[in-house]
Amino acid sequence: MDSRIKRAKMVDQCMTILFYGIALFFFLLLVGFAGKVIIGGLLGAKPEMFGFSRSGSIGNQVFNTIYLVFISLLVSVPIGVLAGIYLAMYAKPGLVTRFLRTCIETLSSLPSIVVGLFGYLIFLVVLGLSKSLLAGALSISILSLPLITTTTEDAIKGLPEGYYQGSMGLGATKWQTIFHVLLPACLSRIMTGVILAAGRGFGEAAVLLYTTGSGSDLRWNNFSFTSPTSPINVLRPAETLSIQIWNLQTNGQDRALANLSSAVLMILVLAFSIGANVWSRHISKKQAGLEK
Repeated sequence: MDSRIKRAKMVDQCMTILFYGIALFFFLLLVGFAGKVIIGGLLGAKPEMFGFSRSGSIGNQVFNTIYLVFISLLVSVPIGVLAGIYLAMYAKPGLVTRFLRTCIETLSSLPSIVVGLFGYLIFLVVLGLSKSLLAGALSISILSLPLITTTTEDAIKGLPEGYYQGSMGLGATKWQTIFHVLLPACLSRIMTGVILAAGRGFGEAAVLLYTTGSGSDLRWNNFSFTSPTSPINVLRPAETLSIQIWNLQTNGQDRALANLSSAVLMILVLAFSIGANVWSRHISKKQAGLEK
């Protein structure tokens, strides 16, 4: 009996060491990759590359990237969260629900180039939009919807049944229970889906090649909603960091600028992920009464 216990403890220790080793390996791999991209890009940069000129800099592309991701999340987050709520709380087993789940699974597995062609067909050919920030953001939101929907559904279903029953027992309606009890309780898990969706939006290039164009000439004293050089105009062509990297690497142009764009793109993704995680944890603690 003692030998079996010792053997079990030994196996447990070995497996613990193995899993810690795997986690450490991937952590070092991520740190090494991110460090190489960021340090390599920043070391080879020149001061003028951080400006907002039409060419030879990344300022306009950084703004276009953030603006595009913001618009895409503005579209995909409400729709994705509401769709997840429907599937988790309202959808009944049946043909329609199975069809919806099949559509979501199919959409999540589509190659981005296919979504880009679909966005080009619908937004540019059918609806008559030009290559623009809006067309690119709407196409990116198509990629984000399945991820946010499934994350929201799983987050709500993963909550203890007592959350729902307790709220309903106190006289709250189903809608009040969902928005005032269930969603705040699973906010951090929903934010995980939003972070992953935003990360895909930051780095996507194939979709944007067909939908946004590559304009980067902005006038920062022009805030007209219709001017093609206005930063806030969503109907203007817009070159993002990922498109800039693709153009520079494909044409064999300024490699230092391409490396800097890669570094800044990596920093943007990390900053957004960390910031969103900190914010969602703060909200969760505030809901639990642990913070004021």
